[in-house]
Amino acid sequence: MITNALNSATTLITNAQQKANTAAQTIANMSVQSQEVGGSKDVGSADLFKPVLSLKEAELETSAGAKIIKAHEKMLGSILDMHV
Repeated sequence: MITNALNSATTLITNAQQKANTAAQTIANMSVQSQEVGGSKDVGSADLFKPVLSLKEAELETSAGAKIIKAHEKMLGSILDMHV
């Protein structure tokens, strides 16, 4: 059970990192605004909504993974204290 929590947290953080990378790449690949050099069309807020939302989800998932790891460390420390 203890290693399952740690594995789950690691998987959660890894998936969040991949989600953030994908969203950042999507944003980076969007065309610049037409007023800027090389711009062909305006990027609307609707175009940015999904990738920005994915970045926020990745942030929250990473935070949750970190909290799981902290709880795991605290629990493990308590178990070790009981056995000493």
